[in-house]
Amino acid sequence: MSRLRVGVLISGRGSNLRALMAACVDTTYPARIVSVVSDRVKAPGLAFAQSAGICSAVIPHHARQAFAAQAEVLLRGQRVELVCLAGFMRVLDAAFVEAWRDRMVNIHPSLLPAFPGLRPQSRALAAGVRFTGCTVHFVRPEVDAGPIIAQAVVPTRPDDDEASLSARILSVEHRLYPLAVRLIAEGRVRVVADKVEIDGWRAPKIALLNPCEPL
Repeated sequence: MSRLRVGVLISGRGSNLRALMAACVDTTYPARIVSVVSDRVKAPGLAFAQSAGICSAVIPHHARQAFAAQAEVLLRGQRVELVCLAGFMRVLDAAFVEAWRDRMVNIHPSLLPAFPGLRPQSRALAAGVRFTGCTVHFVRPEVDAGPIIAQAVVPTRPDDDEASLSARILSVEHRLYPLAVRLIAEGRVRVVADKVEIDGWRAPKIALLNPCEPL
């Protein structure tokens, strides 16, 4: 089986990188990570990639165009077919994003288009929403914009703070990202009129209420 060649861009601890790596351990999973690039030398995620024997590199993000040029060489050198942003905390050069159009995805801890940008969990709590979650989407030059591939929903709770809500969202990110990459690798995802269509997609039949109905 030919497996989709994935490159991952990280800035920090690499928890979503590790979730993708864990999925790729299964030889029936239709993708494998062949390259990891970080903009930070001390990003903990690099150690996980290196321990797994994945080609890894650091490119300091002093300028967007310089980073893009070096990242392009590394990714092309590893014949990467899909780029995954996993906690990559920099705005990418627009030309680089367009070069990977519909072949670059990101995961964001909110139900986009709500709360793009920084600290979306804190902003969700401040807005008093009853549900939030995470979104996997194709990347566009605008921050946290692009066709939505998949979303997962978590409730907010009366005693939540930013840390507790972030942890709850992160736990479902680790399930959602490998699922989205699987769908892409299986050739089931396509972008039509800037919206994602997924072959064989089924919506959940249930409705969620928060607060719950009384028993």
